[in-house]
Amino acid sequence: MHDTAKPSLPWYREVTPTQWKSFTAAWIGYVLDGFDFVLITLVLTEISDEFGLSTVQAASLVSGAFITRWLGGAILGAVGDRYGRKLSMVLSILLYSLGTFACGFAWDYTSLFVARLAIGMGMAGEYSASATYVMESWPARVRSRASGFLISGFSIGSVLAAQVHTWVVPTLGWRWMFYIGLVPIVIALWMRRALPEAAEWSETVEERGARPAPFRPLFLTPARATANVVLAAVASVALFAVFTPLGNGMVPVLSVVAGVCLAAFAVQLGGPRGWVLYVAMIVTIFFAFLYSWPIQALLPTYLKTELGYTTDQVTDVLYFAGFGTMAGCWAAGFLGDRIGVRKAYAITLLASLAFVFPVFAVDDNLLLLGALLFVLQATSFGISGLLPRWIGGHFPTESRGAALGFTYNVGALGGAVAPVLGAHLASGMDLGRSLAVLTFAGTVIVVVLVGFDVPGRLNRLTDPDGPADHLAGGAAADTEGNAKEAAARL
Repeated sequence: MHDTAKPSLPWYREVTPTQWKSFTAAWIGYVLDGFDFVLITLVLTEISDEFGLSTVQAASLVSGAFITRWLGGAILGAVGDRYGRKLSMVLSILLYSLGTFACGFAWDYTSLFVARLAIGMGMAGEYSASATYVMESWPARVRSRASGFLISGFSIGSVLAAQVHTWVVPTLGWRWMFYIGLVPIVIALWMRRALPEAAEWSETVEERGARPAPFRPLFLTPARATANVVLAAVASVALFAVFTPLGNGMVPVLSVVAGVCLAAFAVQLGGPRGWVLYVAMIVTIFFAFLYSWPIQALLPTYLKTELGYTTDQVTDVLYFAGFGTMAGCWAAGFLGDRIGVRKAYAITLLASLAFVFPVFAVDDNLLLLGALLFVLQATSFGISGLLPRWIGGHFPTESRGAALGFTYNVGALGGAVAPVLGAHLASGMDLGRSLAVLTFAGTVIVVVLVGFDVPGRLNRLTDPDGPADHLAGGAAADTEGNAKEAAARL
């Protein structure tokens, strides 16, 4: 087994060269993921000028990638559970890279929005596939580090995107930022062509000849299958309408419709024992995105429109923010392995509250703003490096990809709501204050939900005998209780 390294060894020597190679390939995928995703935030003002978009329309382009994430995360996660994490990773990175490339050919708001939908599906699959792949490949004792180090790649990608933005946009225009999206396709195929499969998945699924079917509860009877296909279509249309002018005047109703449809899927996928966990996890992740994505999505717009910063100055500020997030991810990994994921998450988020309002009180001091953003992103967005480890520990190997992909990416709709909500709040107050209010309020809620282990406590009401952490002891720890949980879900 892969967890037999002696505890007396330095942690980095517990990880074998093959495991480091696996990590590197997945990490590069996250770098490219971050690069592709933040492009839209860097060129929102240029796109708005060319297409004549309002602030809310421009913000909805950021939201577009979140609308299809629930579907992409569930489908590509299920592919990873059934056929292996490698295949799911490659399919995911191909999908979001092609979506990014298509953005460069957009001729209006709608065509660009549709391309963003493809990016969202691919990103969702990449998150769940790469996270499960790395954590199931590394020793159990250092899996928080694996999670934090992996997510740091997203920050590196965002920093690279900011640098490329300064080189490309002034001379070639915003479309060329998206044409570069072809690069990840070549890198993904080259890096992942000879990777070994995740050890824990191989031991638990492949070597036993198992073929998990996480979606089986959705298709037990023809009537249920038909109903769930209709639910998926209704949820997708409702979400599309919510974040486009199509739903003007009906956003509250459409939001409830989409929420009911997604909750119905969560109840079915979780089964009698796990449905409460699915729903509680989705709610927690929703608020995690609601606190972190207002700044992620609208910071460049805030810097350009309210502070009057030049493109070079915006890039400098984004460097501070990006490297702060990266440092926070690294620190979160060590802290999570040392004091526990839940405690590390709550304590660090509490510390971040001291920096939220000061960040938006600075206007003409770039160095001070950068320093404050570095610390805020390290303690706020950086701690999200532990999210894959925290979520994945709640689910057994056989269903981890689909469960993580579905719950995380349904919750990620908070990231779709965040920039639009921030833009709406900005109509009654300045944009900086609205971003600060959203960030502060969302952070407090997540501290309560994670710090008091609300998802875990609720799950024990319906599944009192379930393991507290499936990732704590490797594949062997997953064996106990898995048959019972699988039977309950089927």
